[in-house]
Order: sequence, then C-alpha cells, then structure tokens
Amino acid sequence: MKLKIVINVCLIAWWATTLSVFGQQSTKPNIVFILADDLGWKDLSCYGNPFHETPNLDKLAQNGVRFTQAYAACPVCSPTRASILTGKYPARLRLTNYIAGNRVDKASPVIPPKWEAQLDEKETTLAELLKDKGYTTGMIGKWHLQSKEAGKLQTQGPWAQGFDYSRMIGKNGLDYYNYSVLKDSPQQTDYEDKGTTYLTDKLTDYGVEFIRQNAQNRMSDGQASDRRVSNHPFFLYLAYSAPHIMLIPRADKLSKYMQKYEKFGGKYNPNYGAMLESLDDGVGRIMQTLKEQGLLENTLVIFTSDNGGLGMAELGPTPTTNEPLRKWKGHVYEGGTRIPAIVSWDGKLPKGVVSDTYYSSIDYLPTLCELTGITSLPTDVDGKSQWALFQQPDKTPASQRPLFWHYPHFSNQMGRPAGAVRVGDYKLVELYETGKLELYNLRDDLPEANDLSTKLPDKTRELKKLLSDWRSQLQAQMPLPNPDYNQATTGKN
Repeated sequence: MKLKIVINVCLIAWWATTLSVFGQQSTKPNIVFILADDLGWKDLSCYGNPFHETPNLDKLAQNGVRFTQAYAACPVCSPTRASILTGKYPARLRLTNYIAGNRVDKASPVIPPKWEAQLDEKETTLAELLKDKGYTTGMIGKWHLQSKEAGKLQTQGPWAQGFDYSRMIGKNGLDYYNYSVLKDSPQQTDYEDKGTTYLTDKLTDYGVEFIRQNAQNRMSDGQASDRRVSNHPFFLYLAYSAPHIMLIPRADKLSKYMQKYEKFGGKYNPNYGAMLESLDDGVGRIMQTLKEQGLLENTLVIFTSDNGGLGMAELGPTPTTNEPLRKWKGHVYEGGTRIPAIVSWDGKLPKGVVSDTYYSSIDYLPTLCELTGITSLPTDVDGKSQWALFQQPDKTPASQRPLFWHYPHFSNQMGRPAGAVRVGDYKLVELYETGKLELYNLRDDLPEANDLSTKLPDKTRELKKLLSDWRSQLQAQMPLPNPDYNQATTGKN
C-alpha cells in the first residue's frame, strides 16, 4: 500500500511539472517567421516542383503543416509585409502598392489614387506587441516599408517599429554581391559587400547570430537551466530578398541546374533554381541552429512568401511559372496572391499534414497574439486567429470566410487596377478600369479560365455587393479619372 502511495505521489508530481513546463512553453514560445520574396506557389519540391531542390523546406513540411491555399493580402510585396506586421488589410493602411511604385498607363481611363507609400509610424506592429510581452525581437533582411523621403527611415525603419535587433538591407537590395546592411539605425552600416559574400548567406548568418545570442542569454539567466523553457523568448522576423530579381545565384550552385535545363524542355530557370537552393540552405541552417541550442521543442517556425512568383521577363529572363494558376506577381488572380506556407513546431503541431483551408497574411498577427497570450489587439485589426487551424488542420472545416484584395494600381508586371473577393469556392474579380466582373469556382476551375458571371448572376451580385461594402467600410482609395484620357483617340470603351 505504501509503495502504491509513493508511486502515485511521484506520478502526480511528474505530471504537475510537465504541465508547468508545457504551460510556459505554450504561453511563451520562440517564434521564427521566415519570409521569402516573390516565391511562387509551386516553386518548392514539396509543392510538386520537379526542377528545384529544396530538401530543408521539404523537411520542414514533413515535420509540420503545409498549406495549399494560403494567400498574400496583396499581389506585391510592401503591402503584404505591412499586413503581416499589423494584421490589417493594405486597403485599410492605404499602403496598396510596393514602395516607390508609380507606374501609369496614359491610355487608361484611370490613374492610381494618392496612396501611403510607407507604413505609418503610428501603426502598432507585431514586434511591438511581442516586445511588451517580454520578447526579444529581431528583424533581418528586407524591410521595404519606409518612405523614400529623406530622414523618414529614422522613424519608419525596424528599429522604430519594435525591433531590438535589426540588420536591414541598406543599398542595392537587388544585387546579391553589391549591397550593404544597416545595424539598428539608418546611420550605422554593419556590413558592405564588394563581391565576396552572397546576400542570402549573409542574412542567414545574422539569423544564426540572433538565435545563438538569445540562447546564451537564457543560459546565463539563473532562473532557467533548461533552454526549452523560455523566461526571455524571442521573435525573429527573417525577411530574405531571395528569390526576387535580379537573378544572381552563387556560382557553385548553378551547374546542376544548367545540366537539368534541357531535361525539362527549358521550362525552368537555372539561375532561379540555384537562388532558391541558397534560400533553402539558409532555412536548413536556421533549423540546425535551433536544434543545436535545444530550442526546437519551444519554437514555432513559419515559412511563407510575400506574393506570387514572377512569371514574366523583368530585369532578365522569366524566373518561374505558377502553372496551373493564372498570371503572377502584380495580378489579383491566383498566380499573384496564392503562396506557399508551412508551419512547424516540434511536438506541438501535427507532422506531415496538408491543409486545403484558406487564410491570409493578415491572420498572422492575431494568430501569434493568441499563441502568446496577448488579448488586447490594436484597433481595426482585420485578421482572424488561425491557431486552431494550425493545431488541428485535419479537423478544421473548409472556410466560408470572405477574403479581400484591393490593388488600384498598374504593376510593373503588367497587372491592372482590380479588386477581388473569395468566399468558399467562389472568387469574384472586378476590373476597375471597365467595371467588368468575373466569377470563378476555384474548386472546379483553379486556372480561373471559365468566367461564370453570366451563368450565375445571383452569386455575382452577392459577391459584388460584398466587395463594394468592404471597400466602403475601409474607405478604400479607388482609381481616379485620368485627366489626359481621350476615348476618341485611344479607341477604348
């Protein structure tokens, strides 16, 4: 009898300790958010690409949840980045184009509206929220949310938006062997390259440094001997510039992709494949560092892209294909907005699960706030927490929630002013120049090739009203009449 009592007491003590540790891990996990630049929906081998080699990202998917219907809030980069950090639609922020985007079409009846080419410094970011919760916050790589006005970087850079540690790409963000990296301010250059260190590798170096520094801080904290239990958790926002153009790979990565080029009939770009492999190497190094520091069991890792892949020639040959999706970066069709997304947390999230439930980049802020116990969100957050989806993706019903896109601009990738809304399987596209409506059933018609607007007029009107009401609610800025437009000379209706 005494032996049974002793065993029961030991079991109760063990279970209480386990619950205590799990509770600390659940409320204060580390977060590593890795953002690729212009990575297309089908660019990773775990998404079915037969040309690219991405073993580390494939492993991340095998150890986590891979989403087939994740979306960027905008088909270009800056607005999506703002949506991740604020949880708000770009239309609400009035940051609706990439910073410095100013393309117009003189033959169009409309011109873009006056928009906010910056993330307003008054906006509360995810980093600021987590910092208030006790997190050490780090931002590495491409920021691209500051005004081009002189002096604005001081108040609009990551150092002014809640990040304790920042290594932001300074000059020449498109040149992988001729760039600079700023350290915690616009005045201090931490590193300047003249053709020696590949930019993707350098950003990974900083990521590894940040993780190791925070792991060491834990070990020096006398309150916690187990590094898995975090009294001072960290949030790392690692924003790679790859595989964005220009397509400049490492020379030692290129040969095998050149050798495979003819095998696939020239469909895939060897330079792009080599660049993507360097990105994949970086993810592998980040994961290995977490493992070495004993942090995998208390670190949520998210990997995604800022918009769809680039499917046309721009500053060089065409980088990638989004087939079977329609169009690419700069368009509100699926090729411009549907992106890869993988979430992984060793021991806490299911492994090897594929989810078809859709969500948007606006959802990351409320999701991570729920995870970390932040209950007071900024006003007007549009996103919805997806933490339940991340935990039980195979038990979450198909989404019927509306998602919206608003792009009142002419993109560098030949996209034109348009908006869109998706509800369930149906997606409506509105072309702002003409008012034309297009309706697609994405379950039956993923390439958006069969316009159902005339066959399903009730559904078309329903989604049109939903989109119009949403724009009115957010006071979304619409294109303006083009004062130089001459219908007679252009021959357009």
